[in-house]
Amino acid sequence: MKLLFLSDNFPPEVNAPATRTFEHCREWARSGTEVTVITCFPNFPEGKVYAGYKNKLFQKENIEGIHVVRVFTYITANQGFYKRTIDYISFGLSAFLAGLFIRTDLIVATSPQFFAAISGRWLSFFKRKPWVMEVRDLWPESIKTVGAMTDNFVIRYFERLELRLYRSARQIITVTDSFKKNIIKKGISPEKIFVIKNGANLALYTPRQKNQQILTELGLTGKFIVGFIGTLGMAHKLDFIIKAASKINDTGIHFLFIGAGAERKHLELLIEAIKPGNVTLLGMIQKDRVPDYLSAIDVSLINLRKAETFKAVIPSKIFESAAMEKPILLGVDGESRQIVESYPAGLYFEPENEYDFIEKLYLLKSDKALYESLKRGCQKLVKDFDRVSLAKDMAEILYTIGDNHKG
Repeated sequence: MKLLFLSDNFPPEVNAPATRTFEHCREWARSGTEVTVITCFPNFPEGKVYAGYKNKLFQKENIEGIHVVRVFTYITANQGFYKRTIDYISFGLSAFLAGLFIRTDLIVATSPQFFAAISGRWLSFFKRKPWVMEVRDLWPESIKTVGAMTDNFVIRYFERLELRLYRSARQIITVTDSFKKNIIKKGISPEKIFVIKNGANLALYTPRQKNQQILTELGLTGKFIVGFIGTLGMAHKLDFIIKAASKINDTGIHFLFIGAGAERKHLELLIEAIKPGNVTLLGMIQKDRVPDYLSAIDVSLINLRKAETFKAVIPSKIFESAAMEKPILLGVDGESRQIVESYPAGLYFEPENEYDFIEKLYLLKSDKALYESLKRGCQKLVKDFDRVSLAKDMAEILYTIGDNHKG
């Protein structure tokens, strides 16, 4: 089968959407599917094209058996609603034009952002091929949640567009059960929606000894390290964490933030203003270096701002942390909390509740028996969220659609 996948994030970008798309497509290519990915030139999250690339009209490359077509887009940093919308629109248009010349049996378009999904719908119409919408976030609802835009005629237009996309897709694949319920409430048939959750690449994320070189370089040898590795975005509410860190009296506890994103400058200014002595902020690292830095921490911090919308979210860091046997300090309610507590693989604290956050952190550091039991819970959790198995589950859905269309 020939499969065309539209995603504006793809390696060497290291965010969760890029990783999910790549690891799924790689497994499908290994199984004999001819996979083509249309994406942009790597620039996320700072809006700077990565070394070795240039934002030009068109470029082809092959990454581990995946045919990758990179197209020109308007490039901007991952901040500011209107500039990013222009970025998204430009990708949708370029992806559509490039997709017209690619032979395929099935089209998959991942959302957010919305305009990749719109491009998938247009290509489905013009090429007379079925398309599948992958929903990784409830967009535009999440825009309102992080305060990037208030409810207005633009948001309402996007909400109507969202519904039309759901209706036109042959199937919908979401990453959480909560997303499925949300879409059903909008009048979409449950039989049309499948859930393929995120997971971890168990070949990359494996338990190991702490990386002593990293600890020495950062001056953190002997510290109990709480780590956050990923996008420093508006949704993550890391300013709350930094303010709470400044009130922790235990000098043995240290916070390590690694990444880039829309909130990085704000966090830098906050650290400069309140001068917590227990916070280190590093820049982005390569994907293959993430396990080394994860090995150096003791607790994986996963935090989102307090909002009903985020109760439907399951951050992919949960699975990568569990694969490394790093107990999770979770500031996300809802489905994420249910997963982490059911194994159990970590402790939940109420989002933006400083007292609860500090209390649970102290408990993780002081209760050695609890800490070890949570490590065992991590081992159990990750067995159920192996990325290879999840990719195979998604492939079965896609192959069924492709075979039915051919028939």
